[in-house]
Amino acid sequence: MDLGIEGKKAIVCAASKGLGKACAMSLAKNGVDLVINSRTASELEATAAEIRAATGRTVTAVAGDITTAEGRAKVLAACPAPDILVNNAGGPPRGDFREWDEAAWMKAVNGNMITPIMLIKSVVDGMIARKFGRIVNITSGSVKSPIPELGMSNGARAGLTGFVGGLARQVARHNVTINGLLPGPFLTDRLRSGRVEAARKAGLPVDEYIAEFFKGNPAGRAGDPFEFGEACAFLCAASSGFIVGQNLLLDGGSFNSTMG
Repeated sequence: MDLGIEGKKAIVCAASKGLGKACAMSLAKNGVDLVINSRTASELEATAAEIRAATGRTVTAVAGDITTAEGRAKVLAACPAPDILVNNAGGPPRGDFREWDEAAWMKAVNGNMITPIMLIKSVVDGMIARKFGRIVNITSGSVKSPIPELGMSNGARAGLTGFVGGLARQVARHNVTINGLLPGPFLTDRLRSGRVEAARKAGLPVDEYIAEFFKGNPAGRAGDPFEFGEACAFLCAASSGFIVGQNLLLDGGSFNSTMG
């Protein structure tokens, strides 16, 4: 399927590994040139080289902390007029809300709400002027089904979702769409690291433990990051201009709701 985005330019945040990397790879396979970002330069450069080798597209790696004004400025200097923006950032830690002080909350809200809003603010008017824009916010399945131990993530990402719900309907007439991708369990380093201790107690290798654990998912497994990347590319397609302000949950069916 031709997505109609060959030659477009994209910024993909937190793209050195995991779901961000999968989104970057899928976009590049569809002919998009990339500026990718993450904090760790060595990992980011390795990912950029891998995507270039696999797709032949131009991939510019910009290392830095996207949750800071300086980090965002570096990324936007490398791609001042993107056609596509994929917002992504590491999630806040798990825990009990009684353990989190104001500084922890401010960091969570900055990383998972304010940062994507500031990036949207920087690029959306240019997209409007060019009559094409695709913005995808990677949030979490917890936006629809809150996870008790992820209170900071629940709050910050839901705040972003609420803001975008209004803005998306203001810019849609200009062929600029803003949508959310809500991941459930995917086979990423973050998922694996979170299951190390449980796997040790069960006496199983981590991947074997994860496979057993997620047999209870309606899909019978955890997700493949490739699937997530392809969903992102679909939302960025030229033909996806009528998908406005939606939140696509990719969780294998574990959130049980007739209306999604």
